[in-house]
Amino acid sequence: MGKIKIHANPPKIDMTPMVDLFFLLLVFFILTATFRPQEAVMVDTPSSVSNTTTPEKHIITLTISRDNMVFFNVDNGVDTSEHLRGKILQAMGKQFSVRFTPEEIKRFEGMNSFALPMDRLKAWINEKDSEVRDGMHLGMPMDSTDNQLQYWIRMSRIYYPEFDVAIKGDAAADYKQVKKVIDILQDNNVNKFNLTTNLESVEISMENL
Repeated sequence: MGKIKIHANPPKIDMTPMVDLFFLLLVFFILTATFRPQEAVMVDTPSSVSNTTTPEKHIITLTISRDNMVFFNVDNGVDTSEHLRGKILQAMGKQFSVRFTPEEIKRFEGMNSFALPMDRLKAWINEKDSEVRDGMHLGMPMDSTDNQLQYWIRMSRIYYPEFDVAIKGDAAADYKQVKKVIDILQDNNVNKFNLTTNLESVEISMENL
């Protein structure tokens, strides 16, 4: 008598829980992700022989455009719970007698670099048209009689003393303006900073030194 063959059914894996988990993770990352705002000004950064990367968090960025306008930016911290931008804005408001509403402070935390005096900052924050807002920049005051850039740097380091500083200058910017920014940093005891360049390396020969 022949043996009865029992057909073995291949094991089936139910992928439904995996799909549910994938969508849950996707929704979580969408809700918690923070998108970087568009830069207020585009700069053509010079080339460099260094491959050191600038940190992305806890950094003050000073951008110098080709028309020598200085823009200030400071990030909001590792996560939004730090609210560093909001705290710095409130401190600057007290310093220059400008009152910001909670809505304006929250909106400012999600914005990018700016080049405006304090008396025009409220209008910039409340402007909803991005093109109009980009055209409002006048340059950060940094004269001896009204050095607001110095106050922004000082207030930022009060709330987080370990802020890194990066200077992002256009290749066509005047060196004197870059030197002026460096002098303001050194006046605030910031003697270590990053110079942001593009990813293209350039060879330096002895003839160019």
